[in-house]
This record gives sequence, structure tokens and C-alpha cells, in this order.
Amino acid sequence: MSHLLNKKLQALQENVENIRNICILAHVDHGKTTLADSLVAANGVISARLAGKLRYMDSRKDEQERGITMKSSSISLYYPWQQKEFLINLMDSPGHVDFSSEVCTAVRLCDGAIVIVDIVEGVQPQTKVVLQQAWDQGIKPILVFNKLDRLIVEMKLDSKSAYYHISQVLEQVNAVMGELFTTQVMSSTQTTQNEKIHEFKEGDVYDWSSGLEDADDSQLYFCPTQGNVVFASASDGWAFSIQTFADIYSKKLKFNESVLRKTLWGDYYINVKEKKIQRGAFSKNKKPLFVQLILDNIWNLYETVLVDKDKLRLEKMLNALQLTIPARDLKTSDTKQQLSAVLSSWLPLAVSVLSMVCEKLPSPLNIGKERSRKLMCPQTKKFETLPEETTKLLQYFEACSSKNSVPKIVFISKMIPVNKSQLPENRSKPLTEEELAARRTAARERHQERLLGTEGAVQLTANQVETLEKDQNCNEPEDDIEFIAFARIYSGKVQAGDEVYVLGPKYDPSLYGECLENDEFPEGCHGDKARITGVYMLLGRDLETLEEGTAGNIVGIAGLSSTVIKSATLCSNPWCPPFVELVQSTYPILRVAVEPLRSSDIQALSRGLQLLNQADAHVEVLVSEAGEHLLLTAGEVHLQRCILDLTDTYAKCEVSVSDPIVPFRETIVPVPETDMVNEVIEVDVNKDRTGEETMESVEVETPNKQCLFKVKAVPLPSSLTTLLQDNLSLLKALENRAEVSLQTLKDLEDFKNQVNETFAGTETLNVDAEDIISFGPKRTGSNILFNRVKDFAANSVWSDSGPKKKGDRRLEYFSSLVNGFQLASLAGPICEEPMMGVGFILEGWEMQDEGDSGWGPLSGQIVSSFKDVCRKAFQKQPQRLMTAMYTCEIAVKAEVLGKLYSVISRRRGQIVKEDMVEGSSTFTVTAHIPVVESFNLSSELRKQTSGLAMPQLVFTHWEILDIDPYWEPQTEEELTHFGEKADSDNPARKYMNNIKRRKGLKIDEKLVEFAEKQRTLTKAK
Repeated sequence: MSHLLNKKLQALQENVENIRNICILAHVDHGKTTLADSLVAANGVISARLAGKLRYMDSRKDEQERGITMKSSSISLYYPWQQKEFLINLMDSPGHVDFSSEVCTAVRLCDGAIVIVDIVEGVQPQTKVVLQQAWDQGIKPILVFNKLDRLIVEMKLDSKSAYYHISQVLEQVNAVMGELFTTQVMSSTQTTQNEKIHEFKEGDVYDWSSGLEDADDSQLYFCPTQGNVVFASASDGWAFSIQTFADIYSKKLKFNESVLRKTLWGDYYINVKEKKIQRGAFSKNKKPLFVQLILDNIWNLYETVLVDKDKLRLEKMLNALQLTIPARDLKTSDTKQQLSAVLSSWLPLAVSVLSMVCEKLPSPLNIGKERSRKLMCPQTKKFETLPEETTKLLQYFEACSSKNSVPKIVFISKMIPVNKSQLPENRSKPLTEEELAARRTAARERHQERLLGTEGAVQLTANQVETLEKDQNCNEPEDDIEFIAFARIYSGKVQAGDEVYVLGPKYDPSLYGECLENDEFPEGCHGDKARITGVYMLLGRDLETLEEGTAGNIVGIAGLSSTVIKSATLCSNPWCPPFVELVQSTYPILRVAVEPLRSSDIQALSRGLQLLNQADAHVEVLVSEAGEHLLLTAGEVHLQRCILDLTDTYAKCEVSVSDPIVPFRETIVPVPETDMVNEVIEVDVNKDRTGEETMESVEVETPNKQCLFKVKAVPLPSSLTTLLQDNLSLLKALENRAEVSLQTLKDLEDFKNQVNETFAGTETLNVDAEDIISFGPKRTGSNILFNRVKDFAANSVWSDSGPKKKGDRRLEYFSSLVNGFQLASLAGPICEEPMMGVGFILEGWEMQDEGDSGWGPLSGQIVSSFKDVCRKAFQKQPQRLMTAMYTCEIAVKAEVLGKLYSVISRRRGQIVKEDMVEGSSTFTVTAHIPVVESFNLSSELRKQTSGLAMPQLVFTHWEILDIDPYWEPQTEEELTHFGEKADSDNPARKYMNNIKRRKGLKIDEKLVEFAEKQRTLTKAK
């Protein structure tokens, strides 16, 4: 980028009203980076010929090789519009589901979004996800229908059929927006009605309306007449909006421009006799204006260049359009290049898109009070409970001022690793006249030494010798990676040398604000102080030094690598709350263990993992109890990228990667009524098939015989398990009920009522929500501990303090009992995996005054014994493993549908539904596949279907594997069907043994070689 343009961009940063912070969102391969290339080419950064081929925003080598974006990147663009100069901070984001966390980091910093939809494929799963993220963050989107050329070249549609197809895809997008709007309105209406129902009196008329009738949705939907839809072909470099052709035809046809803006899309046609635009094109079988005036012209141009290759007709078209195309482009034999040159000159993509961005998307000044509150305060807290010094900062959020008197407020969404050699201060600079003169003098001296024969003989001083020895003795290689903070300034200005408070996501200003103000940093306060060493303007692959960064801009900040891990809030005022944490749309479910090939590289690996954890917002690095380094990633592609970064950039050593470690869950189910061959089990209800009693309580004593526990394990209803998983934030809020908002307290009350309703609809559970004394594991899981001991008055989870029976010693050891339950639910008895959907009912707890001596503290014995009694009660019931499940969305051609089904069935997947994309031979297939069976699915599908199937895997739920891991054939029918050796037909046993083998647990299996036939060793004759 030219030096003059950089100066221009720096000057524009001070005019906040003309700044637009936008990101590009779409499904994978819908054309985000190609569109970004065209916008970047408009600033002269790259050649217009290379737009779409260079992929300028994809700076990584593996991004270029795979053809997908893996990280979000930003570039500042200049665009003059309506006699104003605008600064557009454009962010390109990935579309692959494995990198959806990068989308979260980009969306948080933006005020608007360009949502791209492939007009042929329509709304895809990731399209819905990015629209949901934009809605949740409160940013305004505009819609770009990309790849319109595919309607002509691939689908061979005529202009009228293409119009109907475009209308259908537009309805799909608006249906998603309507669903988001309806969900929000009805949830707020439900809250309001719950408040009114307490004041309901006899004779009053209850309002049953949903609130949708009164809600304003006029600016919600995408419509070309509202000026928020662009039609484009990024690969051919052209785009238009209704405004584009309204300007053209208002001059040519002498129609009113505002009338054309309203009628160029919809059921309108031109009455040639009366020279009027009238409604009723569809009923009278007339061509709509959009087809007649717009699509027909584009279709004719494609036909002339690509099909007929009629150069004389093309010249007439160019003369009619008053276009001047370079002779080199007109004479070229490449018709694609010729077409692109004509259309990009007639309908330039950057003009249509960027003018709509400047007109429709808001500036940082329009952040609004509602969005500011959402950023400052999580939903589980109310804004009024924040300290007074904190609430005063709201006005600075809204003002977005760069004055010296206002506090500095900056949010960092992620850390970007940059090679130190690429920093502006380390780049080679043009030499000054003094430096050139010094070099000439040094060259003359070397030449004189060469003539005298003394070249190479250099006398070192004592200081030089000492420095040389230090360099030789220093074995630690210097780290060549510098982390730059990807940040947005919400208030004030930031420059090199500024000291700011670095506030982590868990920082609480009400607890530590005063301490930080006195320069005291208590341990665990999640706050620190740092000095900024540099501020940079982000220019795609390059950085440019800024003297200062002003409010409303997206910048890079150096000097925070030692204090910021993933995200943080910077502020000059310690009373500033940390920004609400980013909500990820996916979870890192895939984990592997890594170790260096050479044991001497263990320190390098540890350091490399720390750097990787800092550089990737969605990766998690853990150390297991066995000392293994565990790497948690979102999927296979994400894992491959992390391993490549680890070996080549961060650790710089070869690493050994284990097979993927997939988490499982352990649960219990009601006693089954049929066996494995669907025969009715005719045994006692209270006994299992081996004759042991089930659904009975288990009693365990502490080692010193002082306490006796009686516990029964019961399966929780699936609806209750789902309810607990969906309300994880409310379960966390139970820990600090005093600090939560009134809304959260109402939500907790509603949640408690829902739990009671679930219990009331279950015949096997004779419990109440008030009997719940703990959730587990980690006090927020989907397992429940109930108290049904009549003479033991313990606190329920719903109250801070409950009635306590004076003189009851058991209350002193209540926390030990809960800790025992937490340990039991964290590691089940099948293969030490966490439990899910299990309820433990405490039916008895007897405590003697004294017990046997020599067994240590009673609290420790209670923890251990209660853990054992929970595990034994669990084993009394029919046990099952739960597998993590991917929902797999696959776009596939009809001719390879059978091969797709065979691949899915081999991996124990289930086809949920299939929909045919109207007007094409493409099917959208939805399937559920176990995560443990999903590895290398993409490569196998590509091989089997010749590249005609593209899977999109997203972790969605857990599913019970409906077979006992310890099952063996026992009945005559089972022995006939499965044989005496049924190991190969029991996937649960296979998974269980694999987990035990990995964890080093005892495996109950027999290894028999050559069991079918006895072999006799004889000497060879």
C-alpha cells in the first residue's frame, strides 16, 4: 500500500462519524475472500486482474493450499462517497465450522456485517450460525447474493427462472431472520406476562397475545427495495443493487428515481402503450421490471461473450453502454477475462458494496445504550448492582470520544502472532545521505586494507571479546514471535508509552477496583498493569505504525504478550468492568496428547503449547493427571492447523500426536423390557438378568464404622438432563445468589418450577426440587444429589441458608458428603468418564458419636465412602455409555447419494433427513455421526463420491449407546443369533476397553490366538 494512502487512512481515523467497522460472514466457499479481494483491489493494493486469484487476506501457506480461510484478518480501506471520505475497517472471517471462534472475535469488534449467500446453494448451516452471531451481538447486516454467474453458466436458467430462484433464496434468508426476531420478542413477552400474572385479579381479562403484532419489524428483513441487498459475482468482478439501475434508467427512461427504487423489484411491469409502471406482472404473464431491465441485459452479455463469441455485437453493446475497455482485454482469447473486464467496468463490485456499507451500516457513534450495557454487564447480573464508578463509564461507551480527558477503554478479542522481522520498526528502511556516506567511507577503507594486505586482521577490544563470549555461552534461542493484540478502542486514545490496567474476563471491579486504584494487585484478582510499546494500523498482511489510535478504530497493540492470554479489557480506570466473554458457537471436543519425539525438546514443547494457547482463541491446552500434554480442538482441520503451527512456528521441534481422544459419558437407564433379539425378558422386576437385585439401595460404612450411608441411583428423565445442560449459566449463578440481577432471580424461579414439572410427570421419581442439595460434577453438571433423610435438614441449592437442626453433627460434614458426590459424578465406574443424567437419592445417613481410631479425619473418610457408595449404587442399575454426536450437513449430488449412505452407515451414522435443493440435482443430507467414528470422514467421502460431497460437522448432543458394555449372550436365542463370542458385535465394550487401555486401567478381556483350529508344531521335512 502506498505511503500517501497510509497517511490518508491515518488522518481519517479521527473522524469517527465516517468510520465503518464491518466483517464479512458466510458459509464456507460462498466467496468471502474473493469479494474481499475485489474491495482491496479498489484501493490499488492488488491488481484488479488478480482479485479472486491472489486471496490477499489469506496470508498463511496452508490457507492458500486448502483454499479456505482459517483466521480472521483486518484491513483498512479508503472510499470516497457523496463528497465524503470514509475509512472502512474490513474483516474477513472463516466460513469453516472448525474456525467459528474466529468469527466470534471478528463480530465482537464490528458494528455491521456483510452476509454472503451463494445463490445456487442457498442458506447453509453456517449461514444460520453467522446470522445468529450477528443478531446476538446487535450488529446490522446487509445481504450479498454471490455467484449469480452460476445461474447462467452451470444451472442454465433463463432470466425469468433465475428471478424466481433468487426470490426463493431471499425468502429462506428472511425466514431465518424472522425466526430470530420471533424468538426474542416472545421471550421478552413471556417475561412481561410472568410479571403481570402476579398482579392478576378476579374479573380481569388476561392478554394472551404473543406480542408479535405490536413489535416493529419494518427494518428487520432483507429486501432489494430497502437498499440492503446486493447481487454480485465476485469471481467476475461485478455487482449491482437496485440503486445502481435506478440511477441508470431514471436518466434513460425519464422515470422518477424514487419510483424505480420501489418498483425494480417485485410484481411490476412497464405498460408500453401507456408508458407507465403497473402492478400485476405475474398475473398477466409479463416480465417483471427486474427481469426486463436488469437480468435480460446481463444474460445477453454472457451469451454474447461466452456462447456466441460475437465481437461485433459486443462492440455495439459497449458503445451503447458508453464503456471504454482496453484493447488488450477485447482481443484476448480468454472469454472469461474478456467478460470480467466488460462487466467490472460497467457494474464495478466495490462501488455497489462499499456505497451500501457507507449508507446502511452504522458508525461507532451509533453503538447505543442497549449494546453498551450488554458489553459491560452479563445477563446474570443487573447493571444497577455494579459500583457507581463503573456505571458512570456507560456515558463514555456511548460518546466514543477521543479527548484526552476521557478514560481509555479498549477490548482485545484475540492475540495475533507476528514474526518480529515483519514489524514496521524492524523492516529495512531507505538509507539516509549520512548512512550512504558512512558506507562509502567503510568501503574505501576495506579497499585500502586489501591493497595493503591486512584484510581480515581485526583487533578486538576487551569489551568485544566479553560480548562474544556471552553470545557463545547463551544457549537459549531468542523468541522471534511477537504477539499483537487485535483490539477496538471504545473510548479515549491509545499511544506508545501509555500505562493501562489489563483486566481479565473474571475481574470484578466491586471487589478489586479500590485495590488496583492504590496500585495493589492481590493474587487472583485477574488484573494487572502493562505499558503499551506500539500501536499499529492493520493492513491485511502488513502493519503500519500509528502515533496514536483513536476511539472507534480497530488497531493492533504491542507490549501485552506477557499479560494477555486470549482476550482482555484495557482501561485507564480500574473501575471498568471486563467485557462480557465471547460466546462460542462450537466447543472444542477433539483432544489429542502430544509429546516431543526427542525427550530433550520437552521444554520447547511446553513453551510452544503456551504460545499456541495464546495465539488461538478456540484451542485449549491441558496437562492430564498422568502428566500428558493435551490439546483440545474443534475438529480435524483445526487440529491439523494447530499441529502444523506447533511444529513449524512455536515449538520448532518434531512432535508425536496420539490418536484422537474422544470424551464419553456414563449413565444408567431403566431396566430394559426386551433383550438383544427383542424377546421379552421374563425376570423379576427387582432383579437383573444375572439374578442380582436392581433399583435397590446400597449401604456403605466409613472405615471407622462411625457413619453409614444408604443411597439409591435412579436415571433422570432426558428432558431434565437437557434442561440442566441448557441452563448452565443459571446453575453457575446459584453459587452467588446475592450478586445476580432480579431478572436472573426470576429465571431461577422459573427454572425451579420447570424442574418440579419434570418431576411431577415422572412416575419413577418421588422427589421434589427442594430435595436437591447439589448438582455435579463441578456443581453445574447434569447429575443431581437428592436428600430424602427425614431427620436431616440440609440446605437445598435454591436457598443461601435453610433451616438447620441444632445439635446435628452431620451438618458439619455436609460439605464432605457433597464433595464425595462431586468426585463420583466426575469419574464413573465403567471407565472413569464423567456421569450424565444420574440422580443419587440419599435415603439414610446414620452417625455415631465415636468410631474406631486410626483411620484419620472423619471428613476424608466421608468423602471417600460417599464416593464409593455412589459408584456402587450406579453399578446396581443397567449401565450405558453415551457418545458425543456430530450433526453432519452434507451437500451432495444425486448420482452419488448411494455411496454417501454407505459411508455414513459404515460409521454407525443415522440419516435424519434429506432435502432436495429446488431447481438442481443437489441434495442436502442431515445425519448424526458419533464423534469417535468421524475421523477422516471428509477424505473418505471425497474419495467415494469423486469430490461431489462436502460434509460440515458440528458437535450438537450426546446419545446413549443402547447396549450394555458388559453384555454377553445368555439366552438360547441370543446364543443362536450372536454365538458364544459376541465381542465384535458389542461396540460399547470396544469403546470401554479402548478408554481403559488409554488410561491404564484393568481390562477384563481374554487374548486368544488361533482359537478356531489347534496348530501342531512339527519339524519341516
